Amino acid sequence: MTNHHCRIQQIELYRSKIKLKEPFKISLATHEYAENIYVIIRTFNGITGYGECSPSKVIQGETLDTCFIVGQDIGNLLIGKDPLNIGECISAMDTLIYANTSIKSAFDIALHDIASRHAGLPLYAYLGGRNDKNLITDYTVSIDTPEKMANDAVRIKDEGFPVIKIKLGETEEKDIERIIAIRQAVGSETPLRIDANQGWDIQSAISILSSLTDWNIQFCEEPIPRWNFTELPAIKQHSPIPVMADESCFDHNDAKRLINLNACDYFNIKLGKSSGIFKARKIINLAVQAGIKMQVGGFLESRLGFTASAHFALTSDQIVFYDFDTPLMFVEDPVIGGITYLKNGVIKVPDEPGLGAVVDEKYLETLDRVVVS
Repeated sequence: MTNHHCRIQQIELYRSKIKLKEPFKISLATHEYAENIYVIIRTFNGITGYGECSPSKVIQGETLDTCFIVGQDIGNLLIGKDPLNIGECISAMDTLIYANTSIKSAFDIALHDIASRHAGLPLYAYLGGRNDKNLITDYTVSIDTPEKMANDAVRIKDEGFPVIKIKLGETEEKDIERIIAIRQAVGSETPLRIDANQGWDIQSAISILSSLTDWNIQFCEEPIPRWNFTELPAIKQHSPIPVMADESCFDHNDAKRLINLNACDYFNIKLGKSSGIFKARKIINLAVQAGIKMQVGGFLESRLGFTASAHFALTSDQIVFYDFDTPLMFVEDPVIGGITYLKNGVIKVPDEPGLGAVVDEKYLETLDRVVVS
């Protein structure tokens, strides 16, 4: 279906750097700023779509600079194309350049924003979803000393978040000490999610997970290095705690591989890994067939990127975990509309057509930008 009126007229890329309230630390890196790219796509018939990505050097191998440069290449490629033919636009991006899933996701989100606005539907409805389930986010404790992590966990519990996510991924001794400190501080009732960010070897992973059997842990994300995914089945087999694939599951091709290996209990979908919604939906289809439940998470996107993730999370009953906390870590919020954070980690998704979120023009005016037309 070609729509002659709906063609891409202009694309803008903006580089945004927002300070975090405190450094966000994982086993792989420490972030003091959210360094994000906003993509705005304008069509000849007056529809504007917004997208965002938050590149991670250590996970996607992308930076603010690479996204800004590659984004201009993609922009030049998409000018004049039909934004409603999302599949064709995605295919063109993949033909142009391999990987670069972060910057591709920003374009994918903006295209979906246009398509759902054009259809007059909120994005979740355009994707066939319903706004009929409770999205409840966890809140993450950065990796640090056991004392600091325990104090952070208590604060998160006191703020009403029903689930706490714990960053781990160092030595067995240190990581277990951290969990013990947190458990003693928050009590045994609050469920914990742990994320090793590929930090353990196989033996440590099995040993740590086995020793945490009775600690009310919902799951462990990416226990071992992602290149070693063929060893995940052994960990899944020996671990009393469910294993969730994160860095080893970028897109549907990875998901298929992990399913064939029986490598994990859950998938963690992030639009910045899958290149956006188009391929993330293919992960859902595979997961549903395999009976695998999913989490939707993200990187350090603002509320704009997480609004897209929240719409997406409403499209399958198999998506049961939500990790949408990072916008709460920003010192400023440049987004108008979008998801609202209510009490106790509950997230409300907007019902306007499209994402229902835009970036404040006044904020955009302060940013370094490039226009492709």
